[in-house]
Amino acid sequence: MKLKTPSIIITGAIVVLLVLVGRYGFTVVTIEEAEETVQSEAFDPVAYVDEIWDSRLMPAFDDDAVELSKILSEMEPNAGGTAPKEELIAIANQYGLITDGEAHVYMVKGSGKIVSVNAESSLGTADVMLDGYDGPIKVQLYIGTRIPSDNTSVRDAVGFISFGDFKEQTEYGKASTEINKRILTTVLGGIDRENLVGKTVSFKGAFTIRTFNLLQIDISAINIVPVEFELGD
Repeated sequence: MKLKTPSIIITGAIVVLLVLVGRYGFTVVTIEEAEETVQSEAFDPVAYVDEIWDSRLMPAFDDDAVELSKILSEMEPNAGGTAPKEELIAIANQYGLITDGEAHVYMVKGSGKIVSVNAESSLGTADVMLDGYDGPIKVQLYIGTRIPSDNTSVRDAVGFISFGDFKEQTEYGKASTEINKRILTTVLGGIDRENLVGKTVSFKGAFTIRTFNLLQIDISAINIVPVEFELGD
């Protein structure tokens, strides 16, 4: 009696499966075990930042931060507060980094006097009269309680955190978000935003100048994400 075509196909598939099992072997796991494996391999941004914060991130600023006054003194905005992209590229190549998205990122340090504060919203900033610089570019430090969600200055400026280190783009973004969260809690968490005007401040931090698809770049103000924020009298 002849086997019908479907029976032949099924029989053949079973034979092939048995051959593969015999040759390579398979491990049978429960659904719960599979879920635990996926969870164990999931990216943990908190653990990632814990690992790099003291060992690599803060030392990068200690070793490589450039005096902000030096950088700004080489930038020459026109009356409208803009400068040619080509001129800024030369400065970024000397003192900072240029990302794949053509953003110029800098690790900087400086000191000065806080002359005004915007604490009316969660996106607080402090305007600083920078020591050693009397040019037209306004210097602002983020002081919390929030840092813009799209600000990746610290992640990008340190130079050792690259997209290729992560399995997915979302992980790359989560790393930056967690860095900013850490700054808000450990660097800016204890700041009395209502009583900053008139105080001196020394800081280290990072800022970004976005240049993608632009020829004239607005540098009328820079916004620094601080990783160190120390107040004086």
